[in-house]
Amino acid sequence: MSAVLVAFLDDYSAAMRRHVAAPGQAGLSEGYDLGRRALVEDISLLDLTEHHFRAVAEDTDTHADPRRAEVALEFLLQTMAALDIATRGYLDGTRRYEQQRSRADDLEGRDAFRTALVESLQDGFFVADDHGTIVEVNSAFGVLTGYGANEVPFSLPHPWALGDGSGYPQIGTEAARFVMPVRHRDGRERWLAVSASSLVKQENDERIFVGTVRDVTAEHDAQARDQAASRLATAVGAATSMVEVLAVGLDELRRTMGAETALVAIWPSRTGRPDVYSCGVPPSSGRPQPAPETISTTLQFTAAPISQSGPRANAPVVLDDDTQALLDRSRRQSARGLAAITGDEGGVDAVVAPLGETGDAALWVRFGAPRAVSAADWALYSLLVGHLSVALQRARNFDQARATSLTLQRAMLGPIELPPRFSVHYEPALPPLEIGGDWYDVVPLRDGTIGVVVGDCVGRGLSAAVVMGQLRTAARALLLRGAGPAQLLAELDAVASRIPGAMCTTVCAAVLDPERGMVRYSNAGHMPPVLAPPGGPGRILEGGRAVPLATFDTPRRPEATTALPPGATLVLFTDGLVEQRGYDIAEGFVKIADVLSETGTALPRDVADAVLSRLCPPAGYDDDVAMVVYRQPPEPLSLDFPAAAAELAGVRRGLYRWFATAAVPHDLAADLVAAANEACSNSVEHAYRDTEPGRVRLTARCDGDRVVLEIADTGHWIPTPTDPGYRGRGVEMMRILTEDLTFDHDETGTRVRMWVTLPSITFPTANPLRASSRPPTVSSRQNSF
Repeated sequence: MSAVLVAFLDDYSAAMRRHVAAPGQAGLSEGYDLGRRALVEDISLLDLTEHHFRAVAEDTDTHADPRRAEVALEFLLQTMAALDIATRGYLDGTRRYEQQRSRADDLEGRDAFRTALVESLQDGFFVADDHGTIVEVNSAFGVLTGYGANEVPFSLPHPWALGDGSGYPQIGTEAARFVMPVRHRDGRERWLAVSASSLVKQENDERIFVGTVRDVTAEHDAQARDQAASRLATAVGAATSMVEVLAVGLDELRRTMGAETALVAIWPSRTGRPDVYSCGVPPSSGRPQPAPETISTTLQFTAAPISQSGPRANAPVVLDDDTQALLDRSRRQSARGLAAITGDEGGVDAVVAPLGETGDAALWVRFGAPRAVSAADWALYSLLVGHLSVALQRARNFDQARATSLTLQRAMLGPIELPPRFSVHYEPALPPLEIGGDWYDVVPLRDGTIGVVVGDCVGRGLSAAVVMGQLRTAARALLLRGAGPAQLLAELDAVASRIPGAMCTTVCAAVLDPERGMVRYSNAGHMPPVLAPPGGPGRILEGGRAVPLATFDTPRRPEATTALPPGATLVLFTDGLVEQRGYDIAEGFVKIADVLSETGTALPRDVADAVLSRLCPPAGYDDDVAMVVYRQPPEPLSLDFPAAAAELAGVRRGLYRWFATAAVPHDLAADLVAAANEACSNSVEHAYRDTEPGRVRLTARCDGDRVVLEIADTGHWIPTPTDPGYRGRGVEMMRILTEDLTFDHDETGTRVRMWVTLPSITFPTANPLRASSRPPTVSSRQNSF
């Protein structure tokens, strides 16, 4: 028995005897303390109990008084109370430990299940704290981003985020569903669909984000291809010509592909150098291009400026031989066959491809730097090039059809070459048609007169144009046969009655006699012509009026004759010029008369511009407009001035004004002024060299289609020296500037005669509204001296 046990048992016996001798609370407390001491000293409960009963049995007083045994038992129980509490605590702790251990085993199983479940997901899985730091990811997340679970945590900014700040939400910062771009560790750009939810931990109320990510790059690229193709198709959809298709299509293609330069070479013929259309950064000759995979040559460009606002045809860019050979070979490849031009260090530097189906066009697109091109990129490039190729071919077909249509329309409308001193204008109300129901015709006749017809069919568009073409052809045939205005309209009545849709057509027919200064005209329900002398008020020619064609049986069409004053301006037009909604027709006639009185010294084409500008409504003409302007030759010009150099400037100004009144084109007027100025200068400088200064006479007149100039003086004739030196080229210059030059000199003086023939006036049959916003103008050459 150990000393500790012996000491404890002795103390217990003494304490029990004291309590039995004097039972009370103090004794019980001492027993309770002994029980706590037994726990500390590891006293066995069995030793304590055995010792207690042995001590009671040895106590003689206990046998005499049984009550002492009960008091001793009470002391034992009080001592064992502390041991009982410790035992229950131990049992409870053991039970709780078993429960905790069971729970830990259960959690460990759950964690293993969760880990297996998360790792089995094909989508990426992540857990992020409230600050956006990724604290847990699965292996699929690492595959998608290149950053795996062994590298967590990932704090903001996340390593896969794009550096350009695209404005997309970051993974683990928002509980939402969104799609965002990321950059994989290997440098590829990918698109991820993020689905995240937030929750709060119960143990610390911390907010976390749990979510998944899925690779949607293929879906995004497919959608981007569709959108890019739609944008390109929309951009070129409204283009109706090859130049328009390239103007919008090349720029859209370059921006969609993220390229630096886009260029198209088109061969007008099977051989020779192509036309070049380019947009973007001009190609640099200092940046040689390596050969593409399918073509073994080097792509280079000669340095030259290119318009960056849109493509240019026949720009200063000239393809060198190697580049032309590259594109020449590319255009002969199979349709939509793209070829890559690789850089020296790998990557695709440019793309070449044929365009269209005719084998005469090739596309070249250069990137800013060599790049890796994926299969999705190639699919996008092929789709874009295909759309551009189809649009280009469609525009070519449209151009061919339009050219054919315009040829037919212009053949129906009227002459392209007009006699001198005429100007015409035609504007249809239904673009893109070049003709409608209105027409004009100017026919030079064999006797020197000129037939003019202006008409207006009922309706508009193609149906009216068909009627117009038949009536115009019939009217021209009648004029060439010698019919006068009244007879022409009378026979057109019979023609119109047999043409469906020709009823109520209005026509004004006139025959001009420039030599006699007369005009005969007849009017079938049409707008009356307006005539204005130079500088005088315009007046309406009201004579010869009758009903429109094919309306009533008229026994005879009336005809009127009016004098054409020298320099007068005659205007024939259709009702679209003056009939405007909300305006009185009379106001239109007043405006025309005012314009003619103000532009008596302007060229006929400037008169037409001024009339159109003055009468054009804010929204443009809503009806077809056909107009013919004629200028009667003016009175001859006669100038008599002193033989002094200071007089020559006034002579030149007077000539310019007279030439404009005589409808002499500006360039021809400049030549004639220069020739006349040289002749006058010779008279001033040489004719009166040895005598008193005399005078110089200049006359100018219209002789049919000729303009004749005569310069005369009363001085001496000085022959041209054999070696004129650095001067003396005046006669040679006059011969070059005129068609004929003659000199006549005697003792009375010298006379110089020169003349030119006025050229025919060439006009497009359908021309846009000229000078719709410009005031009436005259030649700038008139004020140049």
